[in-house]
Amino acid sequence: MSLMPKLSTILLLSASLFGATDAEIISFLKKGIGGNPNVSNLQIEINGKKNLTSMSGWQAYFVSIEADVKQGAETRRINQNGTYFVNGNVIAPELVNLKTGERYNDTVAPDFNDAFYTKFNRISGEANATHKVAIFSDPLCPFCRRYVPDAISYMAKYPKTFAVYYYHFPLAGLHPAAVTLTKAAIVAEQNGIESAVLRLYKVDINANEKDEQKILNAFNKTFGTKINLVDIRSSAVLKQVEFDQKVAQSMMVAGTPTVFFDGQKDPSKNKYKDVKIK
Repeated sequence: MSLMPKLSTILLLSASLFGATDAEIISFLKKGIGGNPNVSNLQIEINGKKNLTSMSGWQAYFVSIEADVKQGAETRRINQNGTYFVNGNVIAPELVNLKTGERYNDTVAPDFNDAFYTKFNRISGEANATHKVAIFSDPLCPFCRRYVPDAISYMAKYPKTFAVYYYHFPLAGLHPAAVTLTKAAIVAEQNGIESAVLRLYKVDINANEKDEQKILNAFNKTFGTKINLVDIRSSAVLKQVEFDQKVAQSMMVAGTPTVFFDGQKDPSKNKYKDVKIK
């Protein structure tokens, strides 16, 4: 469960911000969030900022927040990203354009880092294709199961036009089984199985299943493989899992599917359809 809405509420109850230097913004956020008695060992960093071209004077600040949060008798280390909007001496956890209805929390994101376009994450298309499309997805997300296979299959027909990069982003809190499925898919990809990502979306398993062996049995039935628990716990698999999570965190990805088209977040997820194929 994300604690970001709760943290934002704390900010709204805090004192006004005077000034907008990076140091002052961090100090303000620490004061607001750290005022919660259930939050300790708080660390906040500004990872980047971006001017809002359609909202003069406003900047989006991309912030990472780490803290120990007490929930009942349990204390958990929380690592979350947040976007805050700053204009002069005003800071807001949400920003909406009244004329267009655009909610900037949904549409604004950092520019995609070229270093994240790796050979392993490219699942179709040529590296020098005209357009680069990055997809973050959970194979058990209902919307992903409708959207991702069709989008990938379409773009794969035009390898000189689209280079598609895929990043595994299982939503463990919503679909526990997706975590094991993702690891098994990475094993399949590392073993050179073609179209592993597309076939991943055909695995029939209850999203709430937590028994790793049952999940692997369903995966192996679909793929005709014999991937086991040792395979999904290898250092190579865990390294790729960590990399995809790092990319998602850096790009402020919070839900699935999230799509970037030519380095910019694509809230419509359909910009690839507007490309005229020659």
